[in-house]
Amino acid sequence: MDSFKCVYKGGIGEIEEKKSRFIATVKAVESEDEAAAFINEIKKQYWDARHNCSAFVIGENAQLTRCSDDGEPAGTAGRPMLELLLNEGIRNVAVVVTRYFGGTLLGTGGLIRAYQAAVKAGLNNSVIIQKEHGIRLSVKSDYNGIGRLQYLFSKEGYPVLSTDYGSDVIAELIVPLSKKDEAIKEMTKASNGRSDISIGDECIYALAGEDIICHDPLPRLT
Repeated sequence: MDSFKCVYKGGIGEIEEKKSRFIATVKAVESEDEAAAFINEIKKQYWDARHNCSAFVIGENAQLTRCSDDGEPAGTAGRPMLELLLNEGIRNVAVVVTRYFGGTLLGTGGLIRAYQAAVKAGLNNSVIIQKEHGIRLSVKSDYNGIGRLQYLFSKEGYPVLSTDYGSDVIAELIVPLSKKDEAIKEMTKASNGRSDISIGDECIYALAGEDIICHDPLPRLT
């Protein structure tokens, strides 16, 4: 998978349906142990609630998924929550929906809609980012060519990690791995063949506002 969505900052969302409160808590997780610890933490926090239903997705390709109805009728809570996360394409995420019973039964369809709506509310109050597989490039240029290169970086949305202004200008940036050859060709053309481009390591990166999040690829789940 060249790109995938994940949670940068978790959030909490709440809905009310026929006097029942549904509180969704969303958190980024990288492993089953992290997800389990988070679910237990929320259960302790909302110890007096009727239900704490949960779902999580681990791995870029959703290699590991789990869900729990926590006492709700089978298939009315955890599974709909999980399906929503999968349909949204969000990975490495866990969500717990806490229900305080309001005295009115919602029925199968009502429960499914309520739990999914709660998850949506939680995601709406979270910061979701798009992670990409990229590769680091170092581009060396003279001062005559750097302006055209910087325009290209900006137009294509290539994140620039640093720019060193010395006798020449050296820009460290990231391009999507799938666009590596195309990007190098564009840079060579923009600089009239006068840039020196070095290929660095592969990485996984994302943009969160003006922040650039970058790290080496994590081990893939099998």
